[in-house]
Amino acid sequence: MEITPIAHIRTEFKEKFGIPRQSGLVKGLNGTIVFEPAFRQAEALRGLEDYSHLWLIWGFSQSRGWSPTVRPPRLGGNVRLGVFATRAPNRPNPLGLSAVEIEGIADGVIQVRGADLLDGTPIYDIKPYLPYADCIPDAHGGFANDAPEQVLEVQIADDLLSRLPEDRRGALVQVLALDPRPSYQDDPERVYGFVFAGFEVKFRVVGNVLTVVSVG
Repeated sequence: MEITPIAHIRTEFKEKFGIPRQSGLVKGLNGTIVFEPAFRQAEALRGLEDYSHLWLIWGFSQSRGWSPTVRPPRLGGNVRLGVFATRAPNRPNPLGLSAVEIEGIADGVIQVRGADLLDGTPIYDIKPYLPYADCIPDAHGGFANDAPEQVLEVQIADDLLSRLPEDRRGALVQVLALDPRPSYQDDPERVYGFVFAGFEVKFRVVGNVLTVVSVG
């Protein structure tokens, strides 16, 4: 079977570092799904406006090939599990699955919230999210049973925060509060950085306090 992208998504992230590890963790993150010309047909989206959420089936564009075992960051990077017991990108077929909230639909473009995708990620299919079938309240989630919490206190000076567009500031703070560092790294002297909404954000973490040192 051959598959081809039907769309690509535009997001605030130009690199993997900083992206929330699951969809929906930062609801303020905006994404724009732009369909390829062959699939940019209004009738193909007819009725989608009646749903609040949808599933994205997408490709890990930076996957380095598959591995039978991986080291989940959430377990500190020191425990190996089978790749099929995780959502790691190192899969035989590097496909991802994310549930996102529909913000708007117009002219072959879908605006969404809560995406956990790299900018430019290819989308292979979309399907409506069905609460009665897709939500299983008594399901067990293995080592990731509980949702990650916003564990860090974020300190960012007003003059730095003001460099970002106002509608991006809250999402950045939420991303930082989730602690984008690999869980096995805890060097208070290290300066971390990633590009968000076109701005390079650099920060340090001491204890449970994350301090943004520059936005440029």
